[in-house]
Amino acid sequence: MGRFVLVHGACVGGWIWEKLVPLLQGAGHRVEAPDLPGSGDDPTPIEEVSLQGYADRISEVLDAHPEPAVLVGQSMGGMVISQAAEQRPDKVETLVYVAAYLLRDGESLNSVAENDTESLLLSGLVMSEDGSSFTFREEVIGEGLFADCSEQDMERAKARFLPQAEAPCATAVSLTEENFGRVPRVYIEALKDRTLSPWLQKEMYERMPCRKVISMDTGHLPFYAAPEELAGHLTSLLARAGGGGGAG
Repeated sequence: MGRFVLVHGACVGGWIWEKLVPLLQGAGHRVEAPDLPGSGDDPTPIEEVSLQGYADRISEVLDAHPEPAVLVGQSMGGMVISQAAEQRPDKVETLVYVAAYLLRDGESLNSVAENDTESLLLSGLVMSEDGSSFTFREEVIGEGLFADCSEQDMERAKARFLPQAEAPCATAVSLTEENFGRVPRVYIEALKDRTLSPWLQKEMYERMPCRKVISMDTGHLPFYAAPEELAGHLTSLLARAGGGGGAG
């Protein structure tokens, strides 16, 4: 049995993994999909949300069980798993970036995302009046996020979207080779992504080399578009690592 900790992206919560969790659990693995502060059902006010708070939340989850976890981050969750691995390298077996932001030390999500001129979702971003949070225009959510997902999945998910705190996205990650750098990395790229463009995904994993790059012919949400395939890729990583051993 292996252990997976799944970290969601912006405007959503741990519920976004709803199709993947039962597949991994059905294969006998421990699966945790926590809400980040201010997301999902977590009540943290937007003005108190920070990247450090995100990393601390995931560190708490990692600390709750003795065995190391495969730490999976999607989209914004990529920067969160990187920062959490910096804090708890011995608790992470492998870092898996699913169409996610794989940032270098000193980079913020915003500093990298602003170069993604092909992103439909970023072009549809709507900031709050005080600049503390953002949402997305209704018309770009379907085209940018759910283009290859079912209408039912899209409508159910959209109903649970919340404003995303801006502060974590504007904060640079602080990573070292001694901690983050020694944890194996895997990137799962989404070749039809219209939110985080495939060329930017490739640029990130080429400048931050990964042990393995896996390609999926989906948009930004492979856990909705192809959950069985994604579950297969994740469990194969466990198998190669010996079923849940150390960080290696």
